[in-house]
Amino acid sequence: MRIKICGITDLQQAISIESLGVDTLGFICVKKSPRYIQEEEIKKIIKVLSSPISKVGVFVNEEIDNIIKIVKNTGLTAVQLHGDETPNFCSQLRELLPDREIIKAFRYQNADSLSLLLEYSPFIDTILLDTFQQGIYGGTGKTLDWQQLDNFRPSRPWLLAGGLTPDNVMLALQTLQCDGIDLSSGVEISAGNKDLEKIKLLLNNLNQVKN
Repeated sequence: MRIKICGITDLQQAISIESLGVDTLGFICVKKSPRYIQEEEIKKIIKVLSSPISKVGVFVNEEIDNIIKIVKNTGLTAVQLHGDETPNFCSQLRELLPDREIIKAFRYQNADSLSLLLEYSPFIDTILLDTFQQGIYGGTGKTLDWQQLDNFRPSRPWLLAGGLTPDNVMLALQTLQCDGIDLSSGVEISAGNKDLEKIKLLLNNLNQVKN
């Protein structure tokens, strides 16, 4: 089970979260976001993290050239596209970043929301399902209708996002079969300020599910 904590903004928190056993950290590269982190700060954090951990830059409708620049300058190991990026955009990025993971987020409303997955699959490594809310590309804090996804078996590994917390993650994992989870606001004190006690509780609850 992959565990992604997104919206990292603080060096010491990043170190602590990694030490707890989280395998994927997300950095928001969207200036309008309250969890936005500058390029140089990402670079400082990545320098002190161990190499096995995945470092994901989250982008929304960003130009390819700027994504490439930030990835190369910071050492990000993965790119998460959380906007309206097209399959052609993903194809171009795949060619330019052949050694980086590409995660494509889809904002789920209903079964029709998944109709485009086949067009993207050749060019991405991982799918992320988040909750749809008009005009908002992520961080809504609202859950999906998990029951509608109990038979969801895409051709790529997929992460569940959208309103997950230490308290509801067990029910989510009992309802559907995802390959990982992505949390942000559900383990925060405030936007970008992570609550280490909530992350510990999350990991303890996940261990109970495993056992």
